[in-house]
Amino acid sequence: MELSTEPGATKKVELTLKPDNGDPEDGTEGEIIQDEELQRHLTSRQIQLIAIGGSIGTALFVSIGYALMRGPASLLLAFIFQACIMALVNNAMAEMAIFMPLSAAFIQHGSAWVDSAWGFMAGYNFFIYEGLLIPFEITAVDMVLTFWRDDIPSAAVITACIVLYAITNILAVEYFGEAEFWLAGGKLLLIIILFLFTFITMVGGNPQHDAYGFRHWSMPGPFVEYLAKGDLGRFEGFLSALWQAAFTIVGPEYLASVAGEAQWPRKTMKSAFKSVYWRFGIFFIGGALCVGIVLPANDPTLLRVLGSGNTGTGAASPFVMAMNNMHIEALPHLINALLLSSIYSAGNSYVYMTSRSLYSLAENGHAPRFLRKCTKNGVPIYCLAVAVAFACLSYLKLGSGSVQVLTWLTNLITGGELVTYITMCVNYLFFYRALKAQGIDRAELPYRGFFQPYGTWLALVWLTAIEIFYGYAVFLRGNWDIGSFFSSYTMAFLAICTFCGWKLIKRTRFVPPKEADMIWARPAIDRHEALMAEKERQKKKAGRSDV
Repeated sequence: MELSTEPGATKKVELTLKPDNGDPEDGTEGEIIQDEELQRHLTSRQIQLIAIGGSIGTALFVSIGYALMRGPASLLLAFIFQACIMALVNNAMAEMAIFMPLSAAFIQHGSAWVDSAWGFMAGYNFFIYEGLLIPFEITAVDMVLTFWRDDIPSAAVITACIVLYAITNILAVEYFGEAEFWLAGGKLLLIIILFLFTFITMVGGNPQHDAYGFRHWSMPGPFVEYLAKGDLGRFEGFLSALWQAAFTIVGPEYLASVAGEAQWPRKTMKSAFKSVYWRFGIFFIGGALCVGIVLPANDPTLLRVLGSGNTGTGAASPFVMAMNNMHIEALPHLINALLLSSIYSAGNSYVYMTSRSLYSLAENGHAPRFLRKCTKNGVPIYCLAVAVAFACLSYLKLGSGSVQVLTWLTNLITGGELVTYITMCVNYLFFYRALKAQGIDRAELPYRGFFQPYGTWLALVWLTAIEIFYGYAVFLRGNWDIGSFFSSYTMAFLAICTFCGWKLIKRTRFVPPKEADMIWARPAIDRHEALMAEKERQKKKAGRSDV
């Protein structure tokens, strides 16, 4: 069977059935095995938890304190606005990924429907962005441990994380999915505990029996001035909170990355993408509301810790600060332990995403072919080695210090996130145009997004504006800092350079809507789903026979 991997190219993929007893000659029951390719082993529950594991980490539980310093109303409004925009991005990505569920789907979509150079840019941006998240989380793990002891060797912590990440990811994808399922489950437990802590203490269930309610919204006020005085200062405070929201609220890219390894690609991805909406509402907006309730924006500990830059320690979590203020003794230790598990889980997901994004680049001919080599269990081994190499950037902490390293990484990561979401929006607009040009009715798609294409245009304009103005503060009088400037805009500059460079070197062209390949990998996906359905029927038939 011929499977197209990019416009104008095909690759032969051997599709066979693997029976339950392991004998390739025995019957037709089983699943598709693609020799030395990624394999579809991830179940629906594993994909749901992998998405949570990747999207919820240090930013929500720790770095959110930066946005709180700008006032609880600024924090909440910024998270609501950004969550709504990200829902529009998810809406667009869902329609494409369910239609064509591939590994690192938005990268391959960009090459097929927009321009080969666009896919090249999107792939390397996502690859670098995910790779930088690995040392970010490892550095945070090291700093969270200082909540208990500050004499733990940083080199030992970093090395242990790297080894554990490598072992977890080198196993077959189903074992990785199971490990991530339980690690991400710890995040859900942490969120539930923090929500309960907020509600119980605000109504008086604390050692002081103080029903403080929304008191912290009035002292020092819902909006806090930043960089300037008066209304302008309060608006700039909101912008600062919005930048933090852009760093914190993520999710669609992780589902798009695992689409190529889902057992039931279209069915599983449809339910997974739909779950993103309530995840944005409960986790991110709910988390922002809770932080603004339990701790005032002018809390002395918050100002001292974040002012000193120690943003990665357990003590820097606004929730832990609130517990200490209420003289709650045991709970901060439990929260910090769960926070440690949460950060480790996020890093584990980022190793997975980095390896899969590089694999997708190799599939599209944008990276060396040897990177396509997979183990017999479907793990892209050389791509995993590169992902682990990114983790070694954590050792920079030993020379530059955690504070500086985290600051650099945060700015770079935010820039990369924004480029990724802009890529998804542009992909969808070209996808929408191609469907219309080729007379394909969107009502016939496996999933049809709402408010299209207007919602995608709105998201594209919003995200582009954030990308442009993200580092505006360095241009204000007396605020110029060369490090902040480059860390804020490097990913945007890199995206422009990679796109233009590849386009000039390869002389690529934008894909005309009537020539966009809307068939591509669909035959192989349809065959896989048909074989999976047959396998289910065989199981049900065998079950009835036993009865």
